[in-house]
Amino acid sequence: MIDNTQHKIKAYLAGVNLNDPNFDYYMTELANLAEANNYEVVGQSVQRAEAIVNSTYLGSGKVNLIKNMAHGLGAEVLVINDELSPMQIRNLEQMTKLRVVDRTELILEIFSSRARTKQAKLQVQLARLQYELPRLHPSENNLDQQRGSGGSTGGGFANRGAGESKLELNRRTIGKQISAIKHELKDIAGQEEIKSARRNQSRLPKVALVGYTNAGKSTTMNGLLQAFGVENSDKQVFAKDMLFATLDTSVRRIDLDKGFSFILSDTVGFVSKLPHNLVDSFKATLQEAKDADLLVNVVDATDPNMNQMIKTTMSVLEEIGVTGIPIITAYNKADLTERSYPQIEGNDLLYSAQDPASIRALADLITKRVFSNYKSFQLLLPLSAGKELGYLHEHAHVENEDYQDDGIHLVANIAPEDQARFLQYVQQ
Repeated sequence: MIDNTQHKIKAYLAGVNLNDPNFDYYMTELANLAEANNYEVVGQSVQRAEAIVNSTYLGSGKVNLIKNMAHGLGAEVLVINDELSPMQIRNLEQMTKLRVVDRTELILEIFSSRARTKQAKLQVQLARLQYELPRLHPSENNLDQQRGSGGSTGGGFANRGAGESKLELNRRTIGKQISAIKHELKDIAGQEEIKSARRNQSRLPKVALVGYTNAGKSTTMNGLLQAFGVENSDKQVFAKDMLFATLDTSVRRIDLDKGFSFILSDTVGFVSKLPHNLVDSFKATLQEAKDADLLVNVVDATDPNMNQMIKTTMSVLEEIGVTGIPIITAYNKADLTERSYPQIEGNDLLYSAQDPASIRALADLITKRVFSNYKSFQLLLPLSAGKELGYLHEHAHVENEDYQDDGIHLVANIAPEDQARFLQYVQQ
């Protein structure tokens, strides 16, 4: 029998606490990230300090302790809570005899395994290359072994020169790859901007689901699709109880019962200390959030760190330039708490994305926010005004429609930007 089970790699976690009140939260998150990358966390060590050690991140005594603990527990990987410098990674690997993965590389590995579309794969590849470029080192070209075997001074210089040439070649190669990927992503972004511009022309309000990874954004989108008649499995988005289940922005039209419609987008989830290169690479993917008329920040109501998660989401949104957009804070997974739901309090909602009544409550809250400036008009359109009638059905909320001899009598809620267009048809 062949064992096809994917064996988990044992990992040991470590971090330096610089009197950060959120440190425990970051370490818990690091453990979740490690498990999402198919690591089995076997232990962890924390060092309290006033400053990071430049050469090794941790103090030498702590490094030796970690080495003994990690090897005793059978760990193969040492996962660090912060982004390390190339020198810190090399020194820690030499001292511990473990593979060292910092927080940034860990997140990049998860993103690499989750990417599905061409755009997501390119974005992750770009971020990884930008991360690796300053970490290239001659030792990767087996120069350490060459230096050890050389007996003469001249031979040592010759080997070092060859290594440096190889290093420069690697840097140029990665530089060319980065340029090529940026160019390809620019082309894809141009295509996405065309699609976005078409959606903007539709005048339908745009609502974006944002928030922490695994808070339930995709499940919420699927709930709205199911509640309002979209049962086609092709329209459903991938949803799974895992960090970064999807890296792609999904866009769907939601047609509510009373004739109101809006465009709903489900964006990539966030996490604390999200690598800057990754945020930069995914700016195009997050364009839907920047163009939205309303943001729905989906929060895991069961997580004791939810307030920190909200701060993380707001910080990332600010970093990508999403400011000044109205927000609904939707506290999901209420079914796993002892509180009654759904509950609406101002712009906050306690709900369960798997509960139809909760989804209806969310839809009502969205309706109040994005259609509040719509105004109701009684219109009389000529029977020949088919184009205007079609426009109203596409861009407004038609409550009533009656064909009579003198024309088409309608009651319609119209967006502010379209109201002037139909003033000539208003019945006195």
